[in-house]
Amino acid sequence: MGTAPLYLIDALPDGGIAVLDGAEGRHAATVKRMRVGEVVQLADGVGGLAHGVVDGVGRDRVDVRITGRTAVAPPEPRVLLAQALVKGDRGELAVELATEAGVDGVLPWRAARCVARWEDGPRGDKALARWRSTAREAAKQARRSWLPVVEDPVGTPALARRVAQTACTLVLHESAPDALASVPLPTAGDVLLVVGPEGGISDEELDALVAAGARPVRLGPQVLRASTAAAVALGALGVLTGRWTPLHPG
Repeated sequence: MGTAPLYLIDALPDGGIAVLDGAEGRHAATVKRMRVGEVVQLADGVGGLAHGVVDGVGRDRVDVRITGRTAVAPPEPRVLLAQALVKGDRGELAVELATEAGVDGVLPWRAARCVARWEDGPRGDKALARWRSTAREAAKQARRSWLPVVEDPVGTPALARRVAQTACTLVLHESAPDALASVPLPTAGDVLLVVGPEGGISDEELDALVAAGARPVRLGPQVLRASTAAAVALGALGVLTGRWTPLHPG
């Protein structure tokens, strides 16, 4: 038997009935064709998880009878991803894979060698909205009770300031002398993972991040795409830290 589908709602209800409407209700009723008696999960995106049974189905609406509740603690350490903008749909692929691999937040990075350019205005807003929508759908697919926040894009100076605020920052770089597996990792706080664009991180950017406290690391002998590197690194961090221990109530 597969895991029950998960739907995201703004807030879990205090009572015994939750109503799925709007886009989520339409998806559950029309696309998934949920039926009375089917088991579902509801999450508020900040650790609240409810288990329930479909109690009624209408047009673009599903009523769910709550049968149990859980507060899921966030993983430790938290992993934030500074993902350089990637052209085409590869940026959305990077966000999708990272979300499925457990990333806790995404910071779009306007690196110097990015082919994609998110200019301020409608086009940039639309691209950011696509990343946020991708993270939301990937979180549902992965049955995640915590929804990663996709922040507004930043340049290198702002990213360097974030580096100084984290417990550990790892810059994925193919020529780094240290392997990720050899680096001491914190057990709590934030780990900031930096992934550069297709053209690589410039020497000036790397120097600025290192000066702020970042550490260049490599994953292995292969050179990964900008769209897949974060997911591979998150898998490694899941094993090297306690992030992949069984979920427990918060």
